[in-house]
Amino acid sequence: MTIKQKLDNLVEELGNVGIVPVIKLDKVENAKQLAKALRDGGINCAEVTFRAKGADQVIKAMTEAYPDMLVGAGTVLTCEQADAAYKAGAKFCVAPGLNPKVVKHCLDKGIPFAPGLSSASEIEQALELGLDFAKFFPAEQAGGLPYIKSVCGPYTTMRFMPTGGVTADNLNTYLAYDKIVCCGGSWIVPSKLLEAEDWAGITALCREAIDKMLGFKMVHVGINCANPEEAESVADKFDAAFGFTKKVGNSSVFASTYVECMKSPFKGDMGHIAVSTNSVKRAVYQLKMRGFEADESSFKYDKAGNMTVAYLKDSFGGFAVHLVQAK
Repeated sequence: MTIKQKLDNLVEELGNVGIVPVIKLDKVENAKQLAKALRDGGINCAEVTFRAKGADQVIKAMTEAYPDMLVGAGTVLTCEQADAAYKAGAKFCVAPGLNPKVVKHCLDKGIPFAPGLSSASEIEQALELGLDFAKFFPAEQAGGLPYIKSVCGPYTTMRFMPTGGVTADNLNTYLAYDKIVCCGGSWIVPSKLLEAEDWAGITALCREAIDKMLGFKMVHVGINCANPEEAESVADKFDAAFGFTKKVGNSSVFASTYVECMKSPFKGDMGHIAVSTNSVKRAVYQLKMRGFEADESSFKYDKAGNMTVAYLKDSFGGFAVHLVQAK
C-alpha cells in the first residue's frame, strides 16, 4: 500500500470517528483500561502524546489489547520518536508544528503524518511535501472556525483536524465545515479523571460527546397503510384531531411533518421511524459499534457524495428505522 493510500485510509477512518481524544498518560499500566473506556464510550481511536514518558509503551499496550483501534502518536518532534511510535504499533503520527525533516522521514518510511499548521504558508509547505491532511493548531487560539475558513479556502484539496480549544460545545460548529475531517481534544480524557482512574467517568464523557456530535432527533413516524384511500383517511384524522395539515405526495400522505401515511406497505411490518442526525455516515459507523448494522443497499447520497439516508437492519417494535441527514 502506498503512503497516499495509507493517508486516504486514515482520513476515512478519522472522519468516521469524528473525535480524536488527545491523551497524556503517565501510568503505562493503565493503558488497557483507558483503551477499553474509550471504546465502551464509542471512541475507537486515540492520539497518545509523547509529552509523557513511556508513550510508545502506552501505544503498544493499547494496540496489542485492541488491534483494530486507531491509535496514533502525538507531539512527535523527532524522527526517533516517530520510529519508536510506529514500532509500538501507532497507525499515524501528529505534531504541533511542521518540521520538513520529520515529515519526509515518516512519508519515506510509510508512516502517515499530520503536522500542525496555522497559516497559508505552512499549508503550502505541507502540500509541497505531498500532504493533503494536517492538524490545525491551536484552532481556537488562532481564531477558530472563521479564521480556518479564511485561511484554508483557497486550498481546495487540503483537509484538517482542528485541535486546541475544541470542546463538546463547539465541536459541531467545526465539523459542519466540509474541509474538517475530525477534531482533536483533551476534554474527553481530562487529567483529573485519569489520575482518579475513573474509567466509567471517561466512558460517560465519550458517550456524551458522541451523542452530541451525532445529534439524533426523531423526525417522523411512517405508518403502513393498505392503499391510498386509507393513507388519506389516517392523515385526515391527524389533521382533524391535532391540526396536522395534510399534504399528499406521490407515495405517501403527510400529516404535518410528524406522520407519514404510506399509500402502500413499505419497510417494516408496522411502518418506519425516521431519525435525523448531523452525519449519517458517522451515525452508521457509531451504531455498528453499538451493535446495530445498517443495510448497505438502502444507502442514498447527494450530488457531493455525502450519505443522506441509511436504514438499519433491525426493526424496533415492528418499525423499520432509517437515518436521514439533518437539514
